[in-house]
Amino acid sequence: MADLLKFTIDGKQLHAKPGTLVIEAARTAGIEIPAFCYYPGLTLQAACRMCLVEVEKMPKLMTACTLPVSEGMVVRTDTPQVHSARKYMLEFLLTNHPLDCPVCDKGGECELQDMTFRYGAGESRFTDEKVHTPEKQFSPVVFYDAPRCILCYRCVRICNEGLGVGALGVINRGVVSEIAPNKGDHLECDECGACIDICPVGALTSGIYRYQTRPWEMNHVGTICTHCSDGCRTTLGTRNGRIVRGNNRDSSGINGEFLCIKGRYAFDFYDHPERLLAPLARVDGKLTEVSWARALETVAGKFQQTLAGGGSFGVVGSNHTTNEEDYYLQKFARQVLRTDHIDHHRTGDLATLLDALSGQADKLATVADLDQRKAILILGADLALEHPLLSFQVRANYRHHAARIYALTPRPVREDKYAVKSLRAGRPEEYFAALESLRDALRSEPEMVAVFDDSVQGEDIGKLVEFAESLGIPVKYICLLDYSNSRGALDMGLAPELLPGYAPAARPGMRLREMLEAELDVLWVVGSNPLKAAGRKAGFLVVQDMFPTETASQADVVLPAAPAYEKDGTVTNVTGEVQRLKRAIEVMGAKPDLEIMGFLAREMGVAAVLGPWVPDAVFEEIRARVRGYGVPAAVIAAGGAAQTTPVNGRIPAEIPRAGEARRAHSAHNGLFASGTLGRYSRVLTSVLEGRLGR
Repeated sequence: MADLLKFTIDGKQLHAKPGTLVIEAARTAGIEIPAFCYYPGLTLQAACRMCLVEVEKMPKLMTACTLPVSEGMVVRTDTPQVHSARKYMLEFLLTNHPLDCPVCDKGGECELQDMTFRYGAGESRFTDEKVHTPEKQFSPVVFYDAPRCILCYRCVRICNEGLGVGALGVINRGVVSEIAPNKGDHLECDECGACIDICPVGALTSGIYRYQTRPWEMNHVGTICTHCSDGCRTTLGTRNGRIVRGNNRDSSGINGEFLCIKGRYAFDFYDHPERLLAPLARVDGKLTEVSWARALETVAGKFQQTLAGGGSFGVVGSNHTTNEEDYYLQKFARQVLRTDHIDHHRTGDLATLLDALSGQADKLATVADLDQRKAILILGADLALEHPLLSFQVRANYRHHAARIYALTPRPVREDKYAVKSLRAGRPEEYFAALESLRDALRSEPEMVAVFDDSVQGEDIGKLVEFAESLGIPVKYICLLDYSNSRGALDMGLAPELLPGYAPAARPGMRLREMLEAELDVLWVVGSNPLKAAGRKAGFLVVQDMFPTETASQADVVLPAAPAYEKDGTVTNVTGEVQRLKRAIEVMGAKPDLEIMGFLAREMGVAAVLGPWVPDAVFEEIRARVRGYGVPAAVIAAGGAAQTTPVNGRIPAEIPRAGEARRAHSAHNGLFASGTLGRYSRVLTSVLEGRLGR
């Protein structure tokens, strides 16, 4: 406690570290000091003057957002003089502000509205005609109403500092000052919507949410984004069975308030006109709508017939289904269908990394590590486009903790702007040559996180780990994967050579490509589209999916499945952190994949073998039987995240040799693409089409 400063705020004796701002010290003690321009994590602005406070022995009111605490300081935040200052500032801010709260989309969530009710004057002394300019549309997502703007500069700072884009600025001076985009009359940016959510008033509004509803009319459900593997928590606002908004303003989850365009807006695929809402069966050569009872009976009958005749099965899983669904699927395949021909689209060579780290504890980084560790090494990936949360964490680390960034990538990336060393390298041999040139610099770092994508796999992962361990510093690793549950799919045993928890399979089966090329009697595809550019060779094809994909169009039976936003369960993100999915809405006709599999098991009379198809029950079995998944259930149930324990022994799976075919293939989706789901998101396609049209 010797290094803490003692001071007083509103009669309370407080302690804080040197450099702590008065506004933060007060909030820690439960004392509110209002502010518009101040925002934690952003540079200080002192533009709104709402945080003025009295400080003993100082001749005038001081801004609490720029004033550090000092020993013996006495601060008063609730005096007549302070109240008058806040009242006059609000009166000034409202001089040209259109008093259109009944139609403003920020109504009910507006900080200016709240402060006016608390401190504002009942009438204004300014009687001149208000300055007005028409509303502008910066992009399909962002609308700007200049008269509502109070010039707090939050949007400018979050775009420039937080995202590293710099798409917004201020033009003109005085009463006609306004926020302006970076490219003439439109934005060229990440379209993440952070500027909208951070705006304290209704100046920036969402093209997706505006004029839809009011905040008090919605139910809010916290769940996990279903797109990339970063595992961002998104709070979905629903009304009348529809999702109308996504954000994370309560800062819950590993991502705080951060969301990219996918997590904030690309939920709209769920009600696309082409979505499948009834089972389809092939009748007279055409896929025709049938009842669930008939579809399940057809599939179960075919499965039983094939089993009785000693036929062959292949099972293709998904990167988007839950841990519970993946575990149940592999259990169904191995125990009921008696096949080890089970696989999924692998987007990174995680198994080889875990094998290379055998015998070493605490070697897998978390999302938080990217914000805290002293040095970050990036190999291959364009984080800002492919893993926006991880990129956001790296930028925050650089700004707040002066992290040293090393980027070895085939093309220029956003991290180049603040990297201590940025080199172009596109092949593993180029990576290792570049790493050798950086050996002395990396060795001088106190610690490091190494992040790599699918360009490093097989034997090269072992070489990377060997190089990193030779530096003599603590190193943690992140093997990048593409989709929301790519990590969970492998952890749960959706692999021909590995059981759940990376235990060896007794008889390794066919890999994905081998299954597609083989003439299997039955191919069961769950939540995947492996036949994008190929015809089927299997005798009978069953598909569970949301949309009429290329694979579904070739199926004998299609079972309409529910997406992540319509189901409960858990998913595991790229850094191995398990989080809970929570159902936001329910759409008639579609069913969660776990429920579909359970109904099939019941139809086949094997439900007792597989156990209940209830997410909580399956998760308890996972915690008990899957190595590394003994995470605290209470943390997960409460909406927190818990990292799985890394495998601490060798993984008895064959490691691809140099020159062998690559087993992992990342799609390298950018900000406006997300596999099949991206095709059916109107927001993503509209933004992409707008860019192509310029």
